[in-house]
Amino acid sequence: MLALQPVETTPQAFRPDPITQDEAAAMFRAVLNLFAKWELTDDQAATLLDMPVRSYRRWKAEGPGRVSRDGRTRLSNLMGIHKALRLVFTDAQRGYAWIKAGNTAFAGSSALDVMLGGELTDVMRVRHYLDAARGAW
Repeated sequence: MLALQPVETTPQAFRPDPITQDEAAAMFRAVLNLFAKWELTDDQAATLLDMPVRSYRRWKAEGPGRVSRDGRTRLSNLMGIHKALRLVFTDAQRGYAWIKAGNTAFAGSSALDVMLGGELTDVMRVRHYLDAARGAW
């Protein structure tokens, strides 16, 4: 005869795996391509990554150095923005153009203008907006 076995139902604390340096380097390479599609200047790109322009140019030419925790979070959010735009727009070019277009959700400013505020929370604000716009998983 089969007997019922107890099931552990205590929720475990969520601890996401940290982004590795290799993953951060791959995201940096992807973000370079994304910035080219968005037609950003080096100054704008450096602001989004919260780094000096000289460092950004060196990383762009030679590959990234050690990426800080904040830097990995910024890269992750930028990749999330790219993913959301690809899901919202079937035409990739429309998604790339959306970044610079005025938006009523941002009081007429563009998403790029918001992100160029320079804070991590500015990038996250755009990501959260797009995640909500694209709907559930």
